[in-house]
Amino acid sequence: MSLRIHFTAGDLARTRLADGPRPMLELDIALRLLQEGSHPTRFGAWRRESLRRLPARSRRLLDLIPPTGWTVDFLDHTAAGSIDEALERVRATSANRIRKDMETWAGRGQQRPVPAWTRSLGSDRQLLMDLADTAAHAHRHLIAPYQQHIDALSGADQALRTRQAAHGGLQALLSGLNPRYIRWKPPVLELTMASGSAGDIHLAGRGLLLIPSVFGAVYPALDETAEPQPWLTYPVGLRDTDLFLPPTDTARALSTIPDSLTALLGHTRAVVLWTIAHHPGCTTTELARHAGISPASASQHATVLRTAGLSHTTRHHNTALHTVTPAGTGLLNTAA
Repeated sequence: MSLRIHFTAGDLARTRLADGPRPMLELDIALRLLQEGSHPTRFGAWRRESLRRLPARSRRLLDLIPPTGWTVDFLDHTAAGSIDEALERVRATSANRIRKDMETWAGRGQQRPVPAWTRSLGSDRQLLMDLADTAAHAHRHLIAPYQQHIDALSGADQALRTRQAAHGGLQALLSGLNPRYIRWKPPVLELTMASGSAGDIHLAGRGLLLIPSVFGAVYPALDETAEPQPWLTYPVGLRDTDLFLPPTDTARALSTIPDSLTALLGHTRAVVLWTIAHHPGCTTTELARHAGISPASASQHATVLRTAGLSHTTRHHNTALHTVTPAGTGLLNTAA
C-alpha cells in the first residue's frame, strides 16, 4: 500500500528544495521518536540522553504530539524559519482557532483518549503560554545541543541535492530522495508512510516543498494541506552512493559534547577533539565537514590539540590524518 502524489507540468515547475530542516518540524518528529523505541542504533543514545534531561512538564506537549497520528494543527508551524518565530505564532493563536483545532484533532481517531486538561486550552491563555514555553524547553534539550551537527549535515545535503538537480534534473532529484520509501514513477511520487496511509493526492498546480530532515531519517512525513505549499520530508544524505545517513552517522550527529569538556577547551575545540575521536584518521577537510567549521579553523584547532598532546597528526602524501591520543581519550572519558 502506498500514498501516491500526482504531478502536473505546473507542479513540477513549482517543486523546490527547502534551504534546510524546519525547526518546529524537527521538534515534532523528535518528540514522536522519543515516545517509541524504533531504530535503537540510530536514536537509542539520543533517546536515553534526552529522556534524562527532559522535565516531567513536557508530558502535556507529548499529549498533543503522539508517536503516530496527527499533531494538533495550531502547533504545526513548519513554514517558520526559527523556533522562536514558530512559538510566537503558537502564542498568538486565537482562542477560536484553538477550540476548532482541538475539535478537529479529537475527531481524527487518536489512538489514545483526549487528555482532560486540553479542554481548557481555548479559554485559559496562560495554559497556552505555558505550552509554548514547554515546547521551547523541549527544543533546547532535544534539538539545540546538536544544532551545529544538524546544520553541517543539512549544508552537505543541500550541495548534494543541488548537484543532482543540476546534472540529472528533477528526475534525478526525486528518484534519489529516499529510494526505499519514496519512489518516482513519472508523473507519480509513491510514498510508503509509517502510518500505512494510502490513497491519491493531486497537487493541483501547487508543487511540492522538499524538506531535509535529520530526525526524519527513515519514513517521510507529508502535509498536503500546508500553506502556501504542500511539503514532504526526506532524510539528509552526504553521498550519491548512500543517499541517507547510515544509522551510526545519525547517532554520532546526535551526540553531545560534555559541558565540562566545553568549559575546559571552549566549545569549538571540544567539538574538534570529539570529532577526531569519533572519526579516527579523518583528513582536515573531513574534520571541518563533520565539525561544521571551515578547513582553516579545523587546521588551527587540530594544531592546538596536537601541541597539547591530545591528538596526533600523520602525513599521507599531502594529506593530514588526525587521530586522538591516549591523553585525549582519557580527557573525553573523564568529561563524559
